Amino acid sequence: MFQDTEEQHVDDCVQHGGRQRSFQHERGNWATYVYLPYEPEDVFLELLEELRVCAEAHGVSFTLAEEFHVSVSKTVVLRHHWIQPAVQSLRSGLAQCRRSVFTVEMTLKFSTFIFEDRSAHSWYFNLIFSTFLFLRCGFIFSFLIQDPSFHVSLAWCVGDFTEKLQGACLSKLQNLVDGHEDGPFQLRLNCKELRCKTGNKVFLFPLL
Repeated sequence: MFQDTEEQHVDDCVQHGGRQRSFQHERGNWATYVYLPYEPEDVFLELLEELRVCAEAHGVSFTLAEEFHVSVSKTVVLRHHWIQPAVQSLRSGLAQCRRSVFTVEMTLKFSTFIFEDRSAHSWYFNLIFSTFLFLRCGFIFSFLIQDPSFHVSLAWCVGDFTEKLQGACLSKLQNLVDGHEDGPFQLRLNCKELRCKTGNKVFLFPLL
């Protein structure tokens, strides 16, 4: 369906805030990942703003994410003709999953992630899922997940700010999370559907 050689695509990183792709663009290849949408509560957004201000005081200016979701797979590249079988596999596997199984409370642990080419830096919250949830659903994502790391991406910046973020800065950021007025911050996720984004398409999988 697609030719082996295509005209090379040149990304305009200005359109993406200076960020670059983590893998080369090829026609017919689609970046794909599975996630659970998260509608943030006011207390979550307030905490996020406190984290942003704290980082800025240490010389790191982050751009907050425009939307939030729990990633349950890594981003992988699918060829165009693989998409429909992958989507059908997800739909079949989720056919009997009830939304109550996915209503979980997750403990947050503040961490940072830097891309391999050191072109951009991201914040994310590590999420601790219940063992039951993973065993109940993990097989569904076997084509996408290897050593899964459930997380919510919070913000990003262009460049490598590892040194500025380490030590006192990271400690203060974690203290903001742990020192929440109601105790260590808890993120409550009432999952009504799972989503799979591939390229510019989003497939929805409502849970019973």
